[in-house]
Amino acid sequence: MLRIFSDELLNPKNFVVTLELVPGRESFGRSTDTLVGIAKDAFADGRISAVSITDNPGGNPSLSPDVLGYEIFKHGLDVIVHFTCRDMNRVGMESRALQLARMGMKNILALTGDYNGKGFGGQGAPVFDLDSVLLNAMFKTLSKKLIASGDPEEFFTGCAVSPFKTKEAETHSQYKKMDKKIKAGASFVITQLGYDVKKFHDLILYHNAKNKDIPAMASVYLLSPRSARAMNRGRVPGAYVSDDLFNKIILEWKDARQGLKAAIDRTAKLGVILKGLGYRGIHIGGIHRSFKTVGAILDRMEEIEVSWQEYLSDFENKADNTYYYFDKKTESVEKQTVMESLKEKLTDHYPYKILNRAHGFFFDRKAMLAPVYKRIATLFEKNNKTWLLKRCLEDPLKVLFLSCQSCGDCGIQHLAFQCPESGCPKHTRNGPCGGSRDGYCEVYPDNLCIWVRAYERLKKANALTGFLKDSVPPRMWELNKTSSWINFHLEKDHQK
Repeated sequence: MLRIFSDELLNPKNFVVTLELVPGRESFGRSTDTLVGIAKDAFADGRISAVSITDNPGGNPSLSPDVLGYEIFKHGLDVIVHFTCRDMNRVGMESRALQLARMGMKNILALTGDYNGKGFGGQGAPVFDLDSVLLNAMFKTLSKKLIASGDPEEFFTGCAVSPFKTKEAETHSQYKKMDKKIKAGASFVITQLGYDVKKFHDLILYHNAKNKDIPAMASVYLLSPRSARAMNRGRVPGAYVSDDLFNKIILEWKDARQGLKAAIDRTAKLGVILKGLGYRGIHIGGIHRSFKTVGAILDRMEEIEVSWQEYLSDFENKADNTYYYFDKKTESVEKQTVMESLKEKLTDHYPYKILNRAHGFFFDRKAMLAPVYKRIATLFEKNNKTWLLKRCLEDPLKVLFLSCQSCGDCGIQHLAFQCPESGCPKHTRNGPCGGSRDGYCEVYPDNLCIWVRAYERLKKANALTGFLKDSVPPRMWELNKTSSWINFHLEKDHQK
């Protein structure tokens, strides 16, 4: 009999356990058969509510979660399909969503997705036509259409949050974007992976204060030396393993049996702590060979559950410079040299002040001269001269100040007057992805995340009340290479 993941998770009396499966780069073979076998054993065990199946993790090609999920679904175990924005535009994503609905698989983990890895002939082209906020909104809209067409069940859509961030700007960005995802339609939350119990506690306190009716699950992982090394070196975006923990794991696994035993024990301890902190369930990753390891983790959790508070010290963060949302202390501020301070003013604070004032004067529909601007824009449009304004004035200014990509549907006002098209590899308009590390971009690690810069700009200007406040609609591709100035004043863009 099929267990219904949504029913089990929405029942506050339950502590739900799900299991993550990672398909490989093959349609048949031993590794694929192993995943199906793990799922069958999970169903037989009876303690797993659903398996989740990743969608091209790391941006590299693998077996589709849809086809593997459907095979497992037919064996009686419910499935959560990872659904990313990386590989398809909005048309392809909507088509895929309808396919999943037809197949009966409506549990969705909506993600922006890792950046592109390598496929046939080299690196794939990144799409990122939508972000995870908009993806949740798309599924919410599709759910209404499904019900209207006679389908009795909606999509049950979840989102991810990455609380293991060291900087104030990153932490606030992740929390506020989570709020936006929930507002857009997410019905559950799953955290990224980390080993700082204070960060887990920080998040659940914030979440329960803001979104207590939305169940939150936390990720745990069976750490091997290989996976720990990848996370420690930042190769798994959003996941975090400290140097101390990595070195400890290397020592534990000098004897493989002892290493596995220690990994099982660590996973179980974190699991019971998360249950004690108030998470509605755990999401287990790192299982690639046998369900027996999952059974051992769950058995160990049952043994030690009552004494969960004794293990809190095992998951303390020893770093002094980590920011916590509910901690009165703030992150330490590094002293800047005169040149660093000058560079920050020239690249961030002064441009923000100039662009903010200009935007308020020329692009505020409540401004005194707004009717005049609209008449001028109408005149340019009527005489087919919008190209003249764009080439002679708009493009030179916006390319100089913003590295403008001429999308025609400008979003700089949502990002403290930075361009989301040129400044973010994933073109995010509704908040950062979860892949930043110590404030730096997942894709270009020498560059600060554009959302970190936005937060710092607004903080210096005492304007944080507007940070990530609005949900920004998807970019209007029909306006590409047209004048965003004209589009604004003629109310063609997303700011209608």
